[in-house]
Amino acid sequence: MAKLYQTLFLIISVSYFFSPELIAASPAGSSQKAVNFIQSSCKTTTYPAVCFRSLSAYANAIQTSPERLAETALAVTLSRVQSTKLFVSRLTRFKTLKKREVKAIKDCVEEIDDTIERLTKSVQEMKLCGSAKNQEQFAFHMSNAQTWTSAALTDENTCSDGFSGRFMDGRIKNSVRARIVNMGQETSNALSLINAYGKKY
Repeated sequence: MAKLYQTLFLIISVSYFFSPELIAASPAGSSQKAVNFIQSSCKTTTYPAVCFRSLSAYANAIQTSPERLAETALAVTLSRVQSTKLFVSRLTRFKTLKKREVKAIKDCVEEIDDTIERLTKSVQEMKLCGSAKNQEQFAFHMSNAQTWTSAALTDENTCSDGFSGRFMDGRIKNSVRARIVNMGQETSNALSLINAYGKKY
């Protein structure tokens, strides 16, 4: 039953942050202009291959809009973080874990919770950017979005550090760190695209 509630929570949360306009479309069915725009924009990020792979499916919704590109990157990142939290949380079910391992996992989940909170606030600020009536309002909300996303990136690094000790089970450490690294890469890319959008206003 708990598993069912966790799954429902994830579905509801992702549905909330993905508006109908962000429903994925096949890159093959997207306009080449939109795909090229995403590809060229992703080249300015720290992890261009990750960026293009995660965003190209939304080409029809993004088109050539820097605003939609940044918003989509943020929504995709939030979805990734939520699924990572679900994965890490379930690790505590292993009865063979040592106390230090359990503590590291729980600490990581707390950091991921902070990340979700910060990214959620960034999503809200990005929406306010879109409805800003003047440059001053836009700059204010853009600065907030950049700050929250940057803070989320710091939380992810802290979580990864907790799994660097030798006391951690190798399989658990590798699987968690791989997901945290990917989560960090997508957050970093989202921040880059948010920054790029901010410069174009």
